[in-house]
Amino acid sequence: MADATSIKELPSLTGLHQRRNPLEENPFFHPSHGFYITPSDVVLSQVVYDLSDASQPHVAYHRAGPRREILYEPSSVKAAIVTCGGLCPGMNTVIRELVVGLWELYGVREIYGIPAGYRGFYSMEAVELNPKLVHNWHKKGGTVLATSRGGFDLCKIVDAIQQNGYNQVYIIGGDGTMRGAVKIFDEVSRRKLEVGITGIPKTVDNDVGIIDRSFGFQTAVEMAQEAISAAHVEAESAVNGIGLVKLMGRSTGHIALHATLSSRDVDCCLIPEMGFYLERKGGLFEFLEQRLKDHGHAVLVVAEGAGQEMIPRTESQKQERDESGNLVFLDVGVWLKSALKEWWEREHPKELFTVKYIDPTYMIRAVPANATDNLYCTLLAHSSIHGVMAGYTGFVSGPINGNYAYIPLEEVAQTKNEVNTSDPKWAWVRSVTNQPDFETNFKG
Repeated sequence: MADATSIKELPSLTGLHQRRNPLEENPFFHPSHGFYITPSDVVLSQVVYDLSDASQPHVAYHRAGPRREILYEPSSVKAAIVTCGGLCPGMNTVIRELVVGLWELYGVREIYGIPAGYRGFYSMEAVELNPKLVHNWHKKGGTVLATSRGGFDLCKIVDAIQQNGYNQVYIIGGDGTMRGAVKIFDEVSRRKLEVGITGIPKTVDNDVGIIDRSFGFQTAVEMAQEAISAAHVEAESAVNGIGLVKLMGRSTGHIALHATLSSRDVDCCLIPEMGFYLERKGGLFEFLEQRLKDHGHAVLVVAEGAGQEMIPRTESQKQERDESGNLVFLDVGVWLKSALKEWWEREHPKELFTVKYIDPTYMIRAVPANATDNLYCTLLAHSSIHGVMAGYTGFVSGPINGNYAYIPLEEVAQTKNEVNTSDPKWAWVRSVTNQPDFETNFKG
């Protein structure tokens, strides 16, 4: 098997000299056999194989963790940390753990926070960070450094990195931010700067590929269940009541899927990966009508990216983009609520009917990370530090099959983690909700 394994190689800095890892003298660590990661330590991208198929490729990534030799002299490190894009539970924990890890593990004393996302590199004064300052940041939602979308000016950003003498840059953000990080890495390489660039993927939607999950996702699912519970109470307390909950998920329905499975109060889950329709036999309206007839209430969960192609748009709305260049989505929850009311008034005039619409998006984004995500953020931050200090650059840290690995930045930026509707997990959703297979019904 080893001969057939392809290892994803990582870019490395070449102009620095190896030196002993200061963890050898750290009073909190007692490095023993197996403590340090070697170049031959890898994490397989896939752990389940069909042994009858010898042609299956075995792809592996370098395992994350401390190396016996590092390339940076800690006293010469000047690190920059930036948060970009929307809010996500755990952002402050990652910042805190980067600062504490650099300071306590490696003795780095020059650590700076870049305010307001990418534009902060060239338009704002950096904030000097230390463990005392960030001590309680993990208890706060949002990002103390502030964030923004857009503002990506490659030349200005790399000029600022060069002029300010940053030789390590930690970039926290979603898929768009990771694509920007690839461009920064390429430009830094083109200029032959000895600057380590690493990305820490942040997306509450869990849509970043290759890694097991994004930080903040489990907190989001936990909070989403509270919204579903409230919608269930509202629906159950009304005559012909429907509780409608819109959850985050522009292109993927992971939050909606996992919240549905965890809650067990949901009657129908709509996600971007699975089409649906309203009218006709086998459609959403027919399903909900039967549900109301049988139970007197229903709970409907919809991801924000679901059904966007069905919502009427003006010409200007078709062209509207946000600061990151994404198409501005219309509110599928508002549209569905209106469509449901119109349908009921048409089909059941003078009968009682209630739709309670809950959109917990900003409540979910703004909360601090839960215990599981806090631990995860710490491991992500420390893995990133170990990799950069060892001289790797242009990479992302993350768990693959439960083991932390270093993944080429470009690979992460290009890969999406979508819900596989052929997977047993989606079948589980349908068995829990008893919802129809809308796509099959529509084709039929």
